[in-house]
Parts: sequence; structure tokens; C-alpha cells
Amino acid sequence: MDSVSSLSELISDQKAPSFFEIRGSTSRAFGQTTLTTTLSVSKLFSIYEVDLEVQRSIVPQNLSKLMDYILLYLEQNQTIYFPGIILSARGAGNYDEEEKIFRLNAIEKLYVIDGQHRLAAFKRLVELFQSAIARAKDRREYDQMNEITEKLNKIYQFPLSVMIYLDIDSKQERQLFSDINKLPRKIGGNLAVLREKRKFYHVLASQLVKSANAMERITVDMFSERGKTPEYVFSYSLLIEVLAGFLEGRLKSTARNNRYQFDLKDVSEQFEISSLYFDRLLTYLPAPEERGLCWSENVQIALALFFHGESTKSAAFNRYELEYAMKILPHLNWDSIYSGDEKDRLPRKTRIMKAVQFVKDFYSENHHFVIRDREA
Repeated sequence: MDSVSSLSELISDQKAPSFFEIRGSTSRAFGQTTLTTTLSVSKLFSIYEVDLEVQRSIVPQNLSKLMDYILLYLEQNQTIYFPGIILSARGAGNYDEEEKIFRLNAIEKLYVIDGQHRLAAFKRLVELFQSAIARAKDRREYDQMNEITEKLNKIYQFPLSVMIYLDIDSKQERQLFSDINKLPRKIGGNLAVLREKRKFYHVLASQLVKSANAMERITVDMFSERGKTPEYVFSYSLLIEVLAGFLEGRLKSTARNNRYQFDLKDVSEQFEISSLYFDRLLTYLPAPEERGLCWSENVQIALALFFHGESTKSAAFNRYELEYAMKILPHLNWDSIYSGDEKDRLPRKTRIMKAVQFVKDFYSENHHFVIRDREA
């Protein structure tokens, strides 16, 4: 009996084989043969598999963010972009050099090396839309059925760039996955936010810089990609951090409201509240041009977090509570926040929280004495 060297060879002996055909060109990358192509999401759903020995578990927070991003395209027709998906054939399939077609038997799969969360986000949206179509059908809401079906079709037809490694094994896949995910760093600071104009805080920050009177003195660097130049008080990324702290009482990394979909009325309301806050900073703090510690990044974020807590004691924002609490600012001794070289030595988050606690303790112990009745 002849030996069978691969699953493709075994299946090719059967009658009426069924193939997936993928048109693309091959090349050599670091000693390995790769196929580069573009595939629709629907075709990818049919041919990919996840090996949990190679891939990490799905992170729900990352999945949710990706789904929100895809909804920009589905519901608002905004352009979205995804990096290429990287797959491994593990020797499956055959490539026809003359026709430039890779043929994969129907029961064979390509294994995900990079792009698991992206594919999972598309799949989860498909499941949600399919459930919504079934509910609409039961209720005979045919207009809604058509609307959801249109979105579902847009998902299925969405094109993704794909690179397929044709002849690497699972051990090489694990190494490649490690190399892809440990070496790149997520961009941060101004570089990450200057070009993002669709999320809530980015829209709000842009409007503040453009229209709020306070920003004529609290100048914001909207151009430098890695921080700010000396003539500016705030970097653009710092402004967003301060807004997240003041409006949510959270650091930017844990902010919940920096979403893609929001009501413009919310932007208008938060614009008024934020403008008031920055106006009062100018009233009670030394001039920004003096570059005191009170205008430093860590202290500004700390103040935003503290005043959020004071202005939302009754759950909803209370302008009176904010205006009262901010009268403590002229009485703070900024040089007492940090001891020795703490403002340079401590981790950033520790410096922020130390400043928050300093202001909170001083306010709790002294606001009845230093904020006079006529001031309040």
C-alpha cells in the first residue's frame, strides 16, 4: 500500500474533491514560502482555525473596542483600516505556479498566527446581526430585517490583507507569534492621538482648543508628535488625559466614555463644563507662563481627578460644588506634594495618586477655614 504523506494527498484520491481557491503570489520571507493575497471576511471564516496552543485567550475589552471600530464602517460609512492577517497552512493545500492559485481542500484549515481578535470581532458581530435578523423576522419587522441584512453583507464582503506561511510547523508558529507580539510597542502620547478625530474626547478636545477662551492662555500643542514644544503649556494628549480625569474620575487608560459613537449633545454639554473648569484653573492658579509645578502633567491630572470627585458627590455634576472646591487652589503649597526627588523618581501613576491624596487631605482638613463665606 502506498504511503500518504499529507492530508491534501489523501483527500485528492477521493471522488469529486471540493476546493477553496485563493489567488495570490508567493515569495520567500526569512527562508519560508509565503503567499500574499486579499480575502473577504466570509472566505476567511471558511478557512481559518485557532490553535489555542499557539494563540492567547481572547481579551473581552480588546474585542469590544474592535467591534465598536467596525461599527463605524457599518453604521456611519467611515473608512476603517486593519493590519494584515497572518495564517499558517502547515503544509496543507497546493500552489499552482502557472495559474497563481493556492488550492485548499474544503476540510483543511489555515491556522491564525496574528489577527485572532480582528477575526473574532467580525465573527461576533455576525452572530449578533444573525440573532437580530431572527428577532426581527419573528416580529415581522421586515424593514429592520433588510437594514441588518445589508450590514451583514458588508461584513461578509469586507476585504482583509492576508499573508499565508505555506510550510512552517506549530513550533515555528509559536515563535513567530511571540516575535510579532513582543517586539512592537503600542504608540502613545501625541503620536497616538493627533490623528484620531473620531472618539469622544478627541472631538471634545479639538473643540476646546478651537473655541474655548481659556485655551488662549492654556496653550495646547496640536502639531508635535512626541510631546510638546516649550512654548506650549499642554500637549494634546495631556488635554485628553485631563478631560478623562475631570469628566470621569478615571485615568485615560481606564476611561469608559472615549467611544466612537456618541450624541453631539453630550459633546456640547461637556464642552460647557470643561470650559468652566479651565476658566477656574486660570482664576486660582499662578499664570501658566510661570511654569510652576501646579501646571505639570502629573499635578494637572491629579487635580482633574480630585475635582471630579468633589463635583459629583451627588452622582450628577454639581457646578456649585465644583466652584466651591476650586477655591482651595490658591491655598495649596505645591512644593509640599513631593519630598526630595519623588517627582522624578516615582512611577508616573504613583506621582499622580500621591498628588491626588495630598490635595484631598489638605481640602478635607482646611477647606472650612481657608475658604471664607464671602468667597463661597
